[in-house]
Amino acid sequence: MTDSVVTRFAPSPTGFLHIGGARTALFNWLYAKKRGGKMLLRIEDTDRERSTEAAISAILDGLKWLELDWDDDVIYQYSRAARHREVAEQLLASGKAYRCFATGEELAAMREKARAEGRTRLYDGMWRERDPGEAPAGMKPTIRLKAPQTGETVIEDQVQGRVVWQNENLDDLVLLRGDGNPTYMLAVVVDDHDMGVTHVIRGDDHLINAARQKQIYDALGWDIPNMSHIPLIHGPDGSKLSKRHGALGVDAYRAMGYLPAALRNYLVRLGWSHGDQEIFSTQEMINAFDLPAIGRSAARFDFAKLENLNGHYIRQADDRALVAQFESVLDYVPDGATLKAKLNDTTRAQLLRAMPSLKERAKTLIELISSAYFIFADRPLQIDAKAAALLTPETRALIGQLRTALEVVTDWRAETTESAMRNFAEQNNLKLGAVAQPLRVALTGRTTSPGIFDVLAVLGREECLARLADQAAG
Repeated sequence: MTDSVVTRFAPSPTGFLHIGGARTALFNWLYAKKRGGKMLLRIEDTDRERSTEAAISAILDGLKWLELDWDDDVIYQYSRAARHREVAEQLLASGKAYRCFATGEELAAMREKARAEGRTRLYDGMWRERDPGEAPAGMKPTIRLKAPQTGETVIEDQVQGRVVWQNENLDDLVLLRGDGNPTYMLAVVVDDHDMGVTHVIRGDDHLINAARQKQIYDALGWDIPNMSHIPLIHGPDGSKLSKRHGALGVDAYRAMGYLPAALRNYLVRLGWSHGDQEIFSTQEMINAFDLPAIGRSAARFDFAKLENLNGHYIRQADDRALVAQFESVLDYVPDGATLKAKLNDTTRAQLLRAMPSLKERAKTLIELISSAYFIFADRPLQIDAKAAALLTPETRALIGQLRTALEVVTDWRAETTESAMRNFAEQNNLKLGAVAQPLRVALTGRTTSPGIFDVLAVLGREECLARLADQAAG
């Protein structure tokens, strides 16, 4: 193992940390962790109009929630603009770049002509060999790379394999704009070099950028990092991932009640496989992860699979940890503030006691919160429509009888209340289900809940008898 591996996650803060970005961060994190290296975080905020503080916060919060920690301080690309300019000037001085005085109109005409002729090289090199002395007065030039015009640019990619571009198809790209601001292409190369990045792992939408960046590396005489371009995530139908499919921010998954460990496990299996294994602890992921095992075709996002995996993680979770997770997601749910106000030592203890039966059925923390509603409900209970339909006069009379049968139970536990209800059912020639459902409706206001005797035990004798009295006839 060596500590020389340095990866980086470099999002643009123009929106939330989306699910594809989260997977890219995870792959970089795993690769660095496995090799005892570092993952650095760089915020690519050179687009000043679209970069926002809110987006930066969302990215940092999303990574923290996913428990993907980065090494060293966050680097903000815009703050390094002077260094980027210095490198552009260095290329100019060494004859590897030149000043271009083409006007907007000239560039538009060039692009139109190139497209009409079916060429991908849009700039015709009009200022490549011209004397800057011929430039129109007062015109602020861009600085362009003097790119090779023959031969090939080659990337040996750990995921895509050997990728080759013909240089005759690649432009002399702009390094510094007329206003003195560096372009994204230059900034990325300089930052990766200065940060000591050894492995660039990013989406394959950056593959063409790799060709352009390789030309900058070559012009500077710098070694290019090892490249891996991972396929994007598509929707279940194979089309580009949209919000409908799950192209949401990591914060949305948090609000939908997914556990960070489950989302990490789901993301690692999107495009990467390790035999038939589906469920990985974090350590297993670190031990097994490698770049050549990433497929070249787009991964398909599947909400049902994520839900099932999340359900598995909820069932396996420690009950106390789940109570903490329950609390952490209340800020994101409609009645969250009300529930938060009702959290105290008593309700927390009830929640902990209910957790073994609550977590058996829940696929998300939102479902867990919903099924724990009975703990926090005010009397008289709000009865939902399905449950209200069952509250006939006969059922209300039965609830009154059940209350009388339970009133004699003093040692109040799931076992003792169940025993009392079984005896009542036998004496009245009823099935246990005919007793359990009226109890459920009266105690929870719903037709589904955790095991009814668990509900009785969690709520306690006094609360149960009071709720039964509320719904009983008489």
